[in-house]
Amino acid sequence: SGARIERISRAARSSDRMIYYYFQSKEALYLEVLESVYAELGEAESALALDPARPVEALGQLIEFTWLYYLAHPEFVALLSNENLMRGAHITKSVKVKVLSRPVIEILGTILAEGERQGVFRRGLDVKKVYLTLAALGYFYLSNRFTLSSFLGTDLMQPSECDAWLAEIRRVMMAAVGAAGGALDGQEEDQRWRRTTYKRS
Repeated sequence: SGARIERISRAARSSDRMIYYYFQSKEALYLEVLESVYAELGEAESALALDPARPVEALGQLIEFTWLYYLAHPEFVALLSNENLMRGAHITKSVKVKVLSRPVIEILGTILAEGERQGVFRRGLDVKKVYLTLAALGYFYLSNRFTLSSFLGTDLMQPSECDAWLAEIRRVMMAAVGAAGGALDGQEEDQRWRRTTYKRS
């Protein structure tokens, strides 16, 4: 509606006319915002300095990065939730988002392949399913944090709870990819990964 555009232009210290000039419609503006949050995530993922030759450590770092990124960017989680409520009406029109998914899939694929070669990860892992598991463990927690906090009687956004959930994500992920009886067993508890306490902004 026009009222929504007015609120957007006020927040941006711009004008309705300028917004329509650059984006033609509210839908085009929304898609631009959606693509921009995916682009920022892709840039951050591409900047990760991971060593695939040490696949267990590299996967641990990717797990930590993903969780902390979601925590630091609530707007990303909110936009995804909103777009899913609309059944992906806008994102399906985006060519950019499909391209932006490639870096993390390639990074994760390289890590899993090296882990399989070293015998620490299971053979035949599907990189997309592994990524879905990682994303789901972070996204579900945060997108449902208010209802779950009320239901469980615990503030899930307390730093201690966020740290504990990161440890649980690591445990679940490593159990999912680890070779049965391999060297990975129990390594999720070692100290090679830096423990990062989440600080609420």
